[in-house]
Amino acid sequence: MIKKIIISMFLFSAMSVPSYASTSVFYNSIEDAVKVLKVAPESRTGYARTKFKHWVNSDGNKNGCDARKSAIIRDAIVKPTIEKGCVLKGGKWLSVYDNVEVTDASKLDVDHMVPLAEAWDSGASTWTPEERQKYANDLTDQRHLISVTGASNRSKSDRDPAEWMPSNKDYQCTYIANWVSIKIRWSLTVDEKELAAIKSIKCPKIKITLAKVK
Repeated sequence: MIKKIIISMFLFSAMSVPSYASTSVFYNSIEDAVKVLKVAPESRTGYARTKFKHWVNSDGNKNGCDARKSAIIRDAIVKPTIEKGCVLKGGKWLSVYDNVEVTDASKLDVDHMVPLAEAWDSGASTWTPEERQKYANDLTDQRHLISVTGASNRSKSDRDPAEWMPSNKDYQCTYIANWVSIKIRWSLTVDEKELAAIKSIKCPKIKITLAKVK
């Protein structure tokens, strides 16, 4: 069973979309957080994955690891050995989407909790290329990029909660909380079907804390 979970969202370097105050805002539940989401129709006009420059060395590390490899290293429950060129040896991971244990890093995908196409549909189309790059490589929020099995990531693709939910039922409330948190943090909208799906998942009290949007 899922116990009370505290979801902490971290402040990252300043950017024009969105901007954050130095204080934080706290929500007692997913239901409270959902109330601040703006509902708007989605549009994929003009989308291309290449408009989000991703898997860059965005945190200045010295081991040659890009954002994808850095997320995999961070998410390991048994840390791998990092060899020259960021070659990963050993390690262990738990793919929370499908509750599958993985012992080979090459079998992992790194998923954007809110996919790039979904972000584009719900607001990122108006961002600058630099803002989209920051979104695509964000390592400051542990829930933004998540290491999962390739099969579960392909199953999800770019679908929102109205179209896809993790097969691991014990993770579904956390999934919804993380999805809502990222939507708020990045000032992304939701469409009517997405909002209805989010509200349909009945969860225990999950508290959400994130940097306050100005």
